[in-house]
Amino acid sequence: MRYGFSIRLYGWFYHTACKHEIKRMHIENKADIEKIKNEYISIIHRAKNIGHSRLLSAYCMGAYFIAMNRANTLSPEENYEILKNGLYASRLFHIAMGDADSYLSTRKMKKRKIWEAQSHLRRYENDWIVDVLEKTDEFELGYNYFQCGVCKLCADENCPELAKHICQLDFVLADMMGMTLKRTQTIADGAEYCDFRYNKK
Repeated sequence: MRYGFSIRLYGWFYHTACKHEIKRMHIENKADIEKIKNEYISIIHRAKNIGHSRLLSAYCMGAYFIAMNRANTLSPEENYEILKNGLYASRLFHIAMGDADSYLSTRKMKKRKIWEAQSHLRRYENDWIVDVLEKTDEFELGYNYFQCGVCKLCADENCPELAKHICQLDFVLADMMGMTLKRTQTIADGAEYCDFRYNKK
């Protein structure tokens, strides 16, 4: 995949968040920050292209998490905590994510259904495939993901065990936006699909 502007920007963002958290935790000797950055770039160059995917940022997050685990001596659990806490502490990330009212707005459903239809065309081998579920009595917005780009990337990089840690960040992102997320199964754990159900807090 080409290391273009958007991918470079996402990498810079995750790198900045994690760099600040690594320094705050005083673990620079165990986490070579520049090595993480360089490994991220290498993974991106190897990664299969997913076009202008709506979830390109998540694909890049997966690449960055893999890079963290390759470039330092910390455990996946420790690297997850660094990424999670770094994102929580990032004011810019909070602004970029928005809030529950914006995310759950029914005005976005038309574009989401277009995304659903396009995803089922399977134009890109590693992109997400999704069914978008409209509001019910049980949830305000739902997704069933039948293919996950992060799981595909982790499999391509021979580290499928890392995908489950990245999955946990979905709950972090929902919380940051003022939502709750209920999920009973994930592709990373061997299920046929991931069931996301969002509600406003």
